[in-house]
Amino acid sequence: MSRILFLFLMLAGLACTEKENPVIMIEEPRPENPNKEENKNSELDYLALGDSYTIGESVEESKRFPVQLVDRLKAEGFEMQPAKIVARTGWTTDELAAAIENEELKESYNLVTLLIGVNNQYRGRSADDYRGEFRKNLQTAIQYAGNKAQNVIVISIPDYGVTPFGKSRNPEQIAKEIDEYNAINFQESQQANVRYVEITAISREALNDETLVASDGLHPSGEMYRRWVEKVLPEAKEILESQN
Repeated sequence: MSRILFLFLMLAGLACTEKENPVIMIEEPRPENPNKEENKNSELDYLALGDSYTIGESVEESKRFPVQLVDRLKAEGFEMQPAKIVARTGWTTDELAAAIENEELKESYNLVTLLIGVNNQYRGRSADDYRGEFRKNLQTAIQYAGNKAQNVIVISIPDYGVTPFGKSRNPEQIAKEIDEYNAINFQESQQANVRYVEITAISREALNDETLVASDGLHPSGEMYRRWVEKVLPEAKEILESQN
């Protein structure tokens, strides 16, 4: 009888102990999104498509307008990668299109600029040909902007007829044809719903200001590009701010 009582008291004591000291299950905290910090600090990508005006013929690299634009955007607080520039002196619309196909590019960029056409005019190509090929260039630019047309900025063609080089080559005819080409790229930009920045008027200031022309007597100087950037910057900021 005493043995039975002893076992009963032991079992009762164990039950009491379990109630007084329950097992505590600690839930491990869920890890935050591992990409959250990366996304917060990720740098923005900029693709610049064009010709000599985009590659910055006859100016040092730091004076190219895409490079100056990136510098200004950084100064405004944007985390920017160096500009990816696909451009070469002398390229026409079709040559730019062919070059893009051979470039190793990312699938999409936060910002894309397009400035092309002066060499079409210089080689005497028709405005109709320019329209069709520019339209293809523009669709490619939109594609690399993640198919977001409002993330693309088309920049008008400058008037080289006011430069020392252009003054000897019928500047009135050059101005007329540049205006015709710009009317086309403006119309195509409106139809595609991309942004458009007109810098042709600034380029014509070089007629009376030699500091706006590079040492080769034809291409823009770093100061000219700086003035272009002043007009492009507000549009670029709106594009990047909309992606935050």
